[in-house]
Amino acid sequence: MLDTQVPCADCPTAGALASARPGPGGAVVARSRRRLPDAAAFALLLSVIVFFLASSSAPTPLYATYQAEWGFTPITTTVVFGIYAVAVLAALLVAGRLSDHVGRRPVLLGAVGLQIGAMIVFTTAAGVDELMLARVVQGVATGAAAGAVGAALLDLSARHGTLANAVATPVGTALGALGAGVLVQYLPQPTHLVYDVLIGVFVVQAIGILLMAETLATARPGALASLRPRLGAPRAARLTLLGVVPALVASWSLAGLYGALGPSLVRLLAPSAGVLTGGASLFALAGSGAVSVYLVRSIPARTVLLLAMPALVAGLGIALVALSSGSLALFFVGTVVAGLGFGASFTGGIRLTVPFAAEHERAGLLSVLYVVAYVAMGVPAVVAGFLVVDGGGLLATAQGYALVAIGLAVVATVVLLVTGRSRGGRTVRV
Repeated sequence: MLDTQVPCADCPTAGALASARPGPGGAVVARSRRRLPDAAAFALLLSVIVFFLASSSAPTPLYATYQAEWGFTPITTTVVFGIYAVAVLAALLVAGRLSDHVGRRPVLLGAVGLQIGAMIVFTTAAGVDELMLARVVQGVATGAAAGAVGAALLDLSARHGTLANAVATPVGTALGALGAGVLVQYLPQPTHLVYDVLIGVFVVQAIGILLMAETLATARPGALASLRPRLGAPRAARLTLLGVVPALVASWSLAGLYGALGPSLVRLLAPSAGVLTGGASLFALAGSGAVSVYLVRSIPARTVLLLAMPALVAGLGIALVALSSGSLALFFVGTVVAGLGFGASFTGGIRLTVPFAAEHERAGLLSVLYVVAYVAMGVPAVVAGFLVVDGGGLLATAQGYALVAIGLAVVATVVLLVTGRSRGGRTVRV
């Protein structure tokens, strides 16, 4: 249950700042007198990150439709997928720390506005150029929002915010893949309706953000300076982050495989499979990931990461057997097992590193985690697209990709064990 009590009037996060104005250095962030209750604001923020990520996976079931209409190759599919990750990275590097200086609300309002613009481009797209433009705008919006909304959740509740940050990614990804698949297969205007629905959601969220109080109690000067691309973590978190990075790379490279090539692999195993079944592969991965976030919430974070890696290896091993034997059912079994590792690795990484960041460092640290995740997701997916066309084909590429991910999971396990000993086995429970 969320703590729904409004902080006391003397606390720095409530009424004392209701009418505050920025000082000469911009140190204090103003709070609105008319605001949503904290519990409602928390739910709103959670919905923002969930639907941002849902919109990012919504095109996945549509790639086959786009490919049939516009006649592009698998390389184009993975480039369209990868260019989104590049745009997210660019926005994280430029705007990842901005909300620590100007507040969470202004950044979120700008990001939601960009996201609405991206949905409009999607729904009017008539070719690959418009599709890529929409993905770029969508990536910039998501990158700008990721650090701000994650930090705002932590501002409202360190404990629940950590769990919400971890669960939002797989829930949003699963919701987008499944929801878009249902709309595309069973309702008219498959390349329009899903985006029209998302436009409505984002408009409502923008209104909610306008009614929400600023969650950052004290901002720092230097907003313009924060826009200089820089990637860095708080000194106290760096050793822990070193242990987390290989685990994030292993798990998010898997997300890239399913996001870019999942529907194609399903059609390879079952040529008569519909759009919904193709999108269900990403849903199975992300959906089981969301379940694992909940299941491991009370387990120490480093232990969670050490459990996640064997799950990834086992799931990928099952998927490899399925690809070799041509079994779609076994492929989904392996996907669900691997998804448990995917979700657990992300929640473990957040829970292990976030406690080392002060309030004004949260957005920057979360941005670092997202940068690692999106590099791991985007770059291998694009490489895989080229290998599908110019290498050994779809099956060989997927098998090689899975073997590399298994190797990364093994490396991550070793690094986690070594860095755990370096800290004397100490972890922070949240």
